[in-house]
Amino acid sequence: MTNLFALDGPRVGPAAGGAPDRLVVLLHGLGADGDDLIGLAPYWTARLPTAVFVSPHAPFPCDMAPYGRQWFSLQDRTPARVLAGVQAAAPILDAFLDAELARWGLGPERLALVGFSQGTMMALHVAPRRARAIAGVVGYSGALVGAERLGAEIRSRPPVLLVHGDADTIVPAEASRLAERQLAAEGVAVRFVRRPGLPHSIDDVGLTEGGAFLADVLGRGGAPA
Repeated sequence: MTNLFALDGPRVGPAAGGAPDRLVVLLHGLGADGDDLIGLAPYWTARLPTAVFVSPHAPFPCDMAPYGRQWFSLQDRTPARVLAGVQAAAPILDAFLDAELARWGLGPERLALVGFSQGTMMALHVAPRRARAIAGVVGYSGALVGAERLGAEIRSRPPVLLVHGDADTIVPAEASRLAERQLAAEGVAVRFVRRPGLPHSIDDVGLTEGGAFLADVLGRGGAPA
C-alpha cells in the first residue's frame, strides 16, 4: 500500500539556510491539499529558523468534491467506517514520516506533526502508535478517532496541543475536549485551548499557541517515550 500511495508535497525552509535540524509535517483537512496547509509555515519560521516544513498531499482524491484530496472517506461517518479509513491511511503516513526523517537525517525527537480537521485525526492516531516518540502534535479542529483502542495500541506519548473553535459546526469543539480527556487518561501530556466564537478555522491566537508549542517541544528535543 505504501508503495502505491507514496506521498509528497510542498516544502519550506529552513529560513536560516543550510540543512534542517527539525522537521514539521503539516497534515491538511478534507478537500484541501498540501498547498493549503503549507501556508502556516511562514507564521512559525521565525521561531523555528532551522526547521523544514513539509505539507504532503493526502493519498486519495476527495470523493465529496471535484477537487482536493482526502486521508479517508467521510461519505459514511459511522465510527467503524471512520476508524477503518484512518487505519488504512495510517501506514501510508507512517511511511512518509520515516522517509522524511531519513531524507534529512533526523531522529523522531526532531519531528512534530500539525494537523487540521481530518489531518488532526490522522496525527492523533499515528503519533502515539509510533514506537519512538516524536517531539509533539498540534491538532486544530479535530478529534481522536477510535479512542477505545488507544490503551491497547499506544506505544509512545508525545505531548499534544489541541486548539478548537467553539463555533465549529463541522467538527464540534467537544471532540477536542473529549480527546483531551482520553489522551490524558493514557498518560499523554495534553492541553486544550478553546477559541470563543471561532468556526472551523485557525485564528491568530491558535497560530501563536501552536508556534510556542512547536518551539518548546522541538527546542528541547522532544519528549521521552
